Amino acid sequence: MEQSLNERKTPLWLLSFVVTLPTFFAFLATSATNVALPHIAGSFGSTNDEAKWVVTSYMVANGIFLPLTGWLERKLARLNFLKIFILIFTLGSVICAIAPNLLTLILGRVVQGIGGGVLMPLSQSILLQEFPKDRKGDAMAIFIFAIMVSSIMGPTVGGLLVDNFSWQWIFIINIPVGIISLIAIPFLVPDTEKDNKKEKVDYIGLMFLIFWLFTMQVVLDKGQQYGWFDCDWICWLSWFSLTSMFFFIVWELEIKNPIVNLRVFKDMNFFVGTILGTLVNALVCVTVILIPQFFQGIMHYTASQTGLSLSSRVISVIPLLFIGKLCKMFDVRLIIAVGLGLIGASITLCTNLNLESAPNAIVLSNILFGFGSVFAIVPVTAIALGTLSKEKIANAAGVHSLTKCVAGSVFTSLASSFAISFSQVHQSHLLKNMTVYNPAFNAHFSALKTALMHYNPACIAANKANALLYKQLIVQTKLYALVDLFQIAALVTFIAIPLVILFKVNSTPPAKQK
Repeated sequence: MEQSLNERKTPLWLLSFVVTLPTFFAFLATSATNVALPHIAGSFGSTNDEAKWVVTSYMVANGIFLPLTGWLERKLARLNFLKIFILIFTLGSVICAIAPNLLTLILGRVVQGIGGGVLMPLSQSILLQEFPKDRKGDAMAIFIFAIMVSSIMGPTVGGLLVDNFSWQWIFIINIPVGIISLIAIPFLVPDTEKDNKKEKVDYIGLMFLIFWLFTMQVVLDKGQQYGWFDCDWICWLSWFSLTSMFFFIVWELEIKNPIVNLRVFKDMNFFVGTILGTLVNALVCVTVILIPQFFQGIMHYTASQTGLSLSSRVISVIPLLFIGKLCKMFDVRLIIAVGLGLIGASITLCTNLNLESAPNAIVLSNILFGFGSVFAIVPVTAIALGTLSKEKIANAAGVHSLTKCVAGSVFTSLASSFAISFSQVHQSHLLKNMTVYNPAFNAHFSALKTALMHYNPACIAANKANALLYKQLIVQTKLYALVDLFQIAALVTFIAIPLVILFKVNSTPPAKQK
């Protein structure tokens, strides 16, 4: 006979480890897969655009189940919920590891996304519910530690596995973790009571949610390839996605028993905390995309070297050791403001990247970003969810995670699109300097042509010199585009700092809403 919630006395450190372990590897699978896409495409003889569905399928399935966390926990009870979805995630990892073709791999990623989508908000909810009220900061520090380390180490681990073994190992390493979690969780994690109350399932809200997230992700993934709104089907799909989102929000706010309770946004701390948490998550996603673009796309480093360039962010584990105490000693709004300031300073340092930058050139930037992320995310998450009543935390954690997931997808896609657009703008500007009327260009061109004439006729040497100069031009335009994006990201971060004054730091858990 299983122990009841009150009888189970699992030490908090052991509970935290068991709960965050599957979440850690679920998040690791997401960030590690990105660096393996070229290898996956080559393995199955597919294009890079086709291989992107490996990421897209996971994010869609993940996003759909994120906001369902609270409802599923009520209906299944906590232990059943955990066991079922960890099993689904493990099964998805097995399918991905043995996939004979790209279609099977995409199917495996969908299964992985279904299982892994709820693990992050559920582990967050469990920690907040089981830790004492005066240790909410410690609970969030542990949760953020698992998420940050997995997101930081994901590209490094993925690069090392791909370069030294094969891309299948990204999924193989999840299998033993899933098995261990399935064995340990029933003995260590407190259960909750199953809600046997009969109520109508909100199938209409679920349908609108699926339509919205699926079409949105397709638009974000394929928009750049097909010229965004110059393409008719992209326009129609965008309108369909926005319409589905609108009806989803209206329906969930009006229905008596919504599958996703959006009324939690009435809580000011949750509302502001979700905005700031979403911003920080978007900045993490954007920088994890842009920095590899610089080192791989411009400097031509390997996947392993690129992953290692981001690994210095792991130093953020240091402030996680004392962030809980800082939240008790100082006004959390001040800590959040300092965190956002450090993130802004970190991104500002990235605007100094140039063609002579080595991988260690962003070490200081990574350290500042790691510290700033901890100072911002931990108190933001704790204050956003900490003032809600206990029965609302699971649902609120799912909504909070969904918002961050959607924003991460949108800003990642926009960053990639703007990188191309800004590069084209800079190319148009710099091409004006590649003319015979520019003495500097003439001198550089003549020097290259003279050097090449040792091995080629004059006409061929001239063509090769032009080609080399144009190649340098393309590299410069890509660099300028990335610098522009870093400047915009830093500016947005600094602008967001005044929002911290909207937090109500002395709020008490609200009364149970009707």
